[in-house]
Amino acid sequence: MKNILKLYIFLSIAVFTSSCTKNFDEINTNPKELTVDKLNSASYGYVVRSAIYSPCYLRNGSLMQLGQSLFTDIYANYFATSTPNFLSDRYVLVGSWLNTYFSSFYSGSAPQIKYAEDFARQNGLVREQAMMKIWKVYIYQKYTDLFGPIPYSEFGNMEKEIPYDSQSDIYHSFFLELDSAITVLKANAGTTSAALSSYDPIYKGNIDKWAKLGSSIRLRLALHVKYVDPVLAKTQAEKAVKDGVITANADNAFVTTTTDWTNPYDLITSWGEFRMSSDMESILKGYLDPRVEKYFQVAVTPDPTDDFTGIQFNFEGMRNGQTKSNRSAIDFKKKASDMAKPYVILNDKGPNWPIFRAFEANFLKAEGALEGWNMGGTAADLYKAGIELSLTENSCPLTNLKGDIYATSNLIPASPGFDWSDPTKIQVPVSTVPVAFLTNGTKEQQLEQIITQKWIGLYPDSPEAYTERRRTKYPTLYPRLESENIDIPATSLPTRLPYVTSEYTNNANQVKAAVELLGGPDNGVTKLWWDKK
Repeated sequence: MKNILKLYIFLSIAVFTSSCTKNFDEINTNPKELTVDKLNSASYGYVVRSAIYSPCYLRNGSLMQLGQSLFTDIYANYFATSTPNFLSDRYVLVGSWLNTYFSSFYSGSAPQIKYAEDFARQNGLVREQAMMKIWKVYIYQKYTDLFGPIPYSEFGNMEKEIPYDSQSDIYHSFFLELDSAITVLKANAGTTSAALSSYDPIYKGNIDKWAKLGSSIRLRLALHVKYVDPVLAKTQAEKAVKDGVITANADNAFVTTTTDWTNPYDLITSWGEFRMSSDMESILKGYLDPRVEKYFQVAVTPDPTDDFTGIQFNFEGMRNGQTKSNRSAIDFKKKASDMAKPYVILNDKGPNWPIFRAFEANFLKAEGALEGWNMGGTAADLYKAGIELSLTENSCPLTNLKGDIYATSNLIPASPGFDWSDPTKIQVPVSTVPVAFLTNGTKEQQLEQIITQKWIGLYPDSPEAYTERRRTKYPTLYPRLESENIDIPATSLPTRLPYVTSEYTNNANQVKAAVELLGGPDNGVTKLWWDKK
């Protein structure tokens, strides 16, 4: 089994290394000369680096497009699809895209992650094993939160069939694995992994920062299960905060991009297939949010008729779910805003890839404080801190575009004007939620504020934003103009992504058992285990 897994690793990194030659002198073994028997301590750092880069799609924009750009980016309503033939924005769950996305993970990234953890365990690298446990939990969380039950505990069993784990079992395993990993890292506080200091593109082997990342992921997962198991959620959230989560932007977790390992948006933006959503325009315009300039470019042909008096706002959105004919006839590529310039420079390294940031920890704690949990502060104070951390992370002032303090302003979302698909109809604002914390508001009103600001700050981390939409039902966003999926109305949202054809062909018995674990049909409306609100 070990040798076969090493073969998988070799095959997956052979292509991955073929065009990267600048840093060969940094490792003991030239990656282009790696063979199965040379995957050892000399090459371990490189495999870890690959195991981190690969599932973040660095230098693999095509794969990123199939799962994130064409699904979670538009189901989070960060973007809308502008090209005529892509129908996932109209809730068509295109099987061929999902098949490549799912299969590529289990044939490429998953074996690398497994090898990185297994090698560390077999060779007594306890700190490195702990780091890879945390990384494994982080990556697998995204897949289980898209599909539900997935192969997890028995991945790599080298049998013809790979069983799926229920999502409940996966989450309980996540918490146990984080327990063991964080315990090891805290026992080695103040140290750095010599084996990974030159290869870890997140923290350069800093053990204390990896421990904070592990606790922060625990906090995120704890809130995920709030509605299905509130006792577990409270226990895990309070444990995470006690152990120490990311509280400062200096400790934010990003995968560092380079000209060899580029941000995938830098490739896919060149294809011109999506633009800023009307939701983003309504919220960012209404709040006069300075982050808009960090997230998007001004439209080539902006509409000035819907701007505030005295404030020019040339960032324009488009509604999700446009018809094919409208996307053919209307030049949305010019009328709506593209991503900000750092995301659109082809072959440039692009922005670092976000993993977990301090603002999110504060919003998670704010939500926990709403439940009466011990989060180290009040919901109002943690909410304000979350806003300020996100603004600072994006090198923005703490004031809005009018010069008023952002976090205490009473501004609400604004009308994005008309949508070009119907220029006779002025759109209403997407919601009426203000920025300033509603101290005397209901818990639901306060939760909507927290999640709305988290949604803004998470950009462009759409997998997590899409999870939060399903989990909390916030932020309040526009429905699709139309849906082509008879199961999913335009006023609704896909609750999960269906299993893929290759699994029904090659792992049929197990995927059928997974549907039983799912507890409903294998479609886009069966809810995940934690989706109980």
